[in-house]
Amino acid sequence: MSRPPVWQMVKEAVINLGGKTTYAQIRDFIRGKYDDVNESTITCQTIVCSVNHPSRIHYPENQRPRKCDAQYDFLYNTGRGKVELYDPDTHGLWEICVNPYGKLEVTQAELGEEDETGLDPVETDGLAFPLEHHLRDFIAVNIETIRLNGEKLQLYRDASGRDGIEYPTDVGPIDILAQDTVGNLIVFELKLSKGADRAIGQILRYMGWVQKHLAGPAQVRGIIVASTIDEKLQYAVSLVPSITVFEYTLRFDLKQIALQ
Repeated sequence: MSRPPVWQMVKEAVINLGGKTTYAQIRDFIRGKYDDVNESTITCQTIVCSVNHPSRIHYPENQRPRKCDAQYDFLYNTGRGKVELYDPDTHGLWEICVNPYGKLEVTQAELGEEDETGLDPVETDGLAFPLEHHLRDFIAVNIETIRLNGEKLQLYRDASGRDGIEYPTDVGPIDILAQDTVGNLIVFELKLSKGADRAIGQILRYMGWVQKHLAGPAQVRGIIVASTIDEKLQYAVSLVPSITVFEYTLRFDLKQIALQ
């Protein structure tokens, strides 16, 4: 007898667990009923099927704009590692749409052009991206214009088709995971304003995970991007040759239009 796809196992688990549960309980239910189901696959399919999970767009099932009313749209994320069955009347209408940077994002349909996070922009001394995912999406769209050691970059894509934006790891999500033209893997750590020296420990943690689980014989390098790279970070990076730092700048121009 053939087994159902994992997303259907997830749906079955949530229904049988009362319509409100946790990732851990979903995994336990599926492992108790079906043999040899990969735990990471269960977690990924739970994300895929959660209408408000921002990372769902990085999986093949959700890589096009659409209203959230299809077979993969039956869960609502209620907190870290918690979900319940999605009810549009209770949770609102959700959709996958294209943002101003040409990248997909998850948003509530009623919010229109307003940002769904409800977060205030981060204040800086000069022009900066208002939210980190804006900086992330801008870099992702323009990734092929970046050169590292003379090599062009592209987004990493794993065997499942999952892209390298907010790439999940056991030690936290990587802002952007890229690959150069010779196969080396590049870990991006993004900071909206000032890049502090504590970013070194953060990016090394991700680089270590990538080296162990993904890179094989390839090299792993890191890039820290911020509007300002402070002196402490410059000193720290000077002793870590596998990490490069970039400062970004935004430009704002006004052009008068001559009326006919």
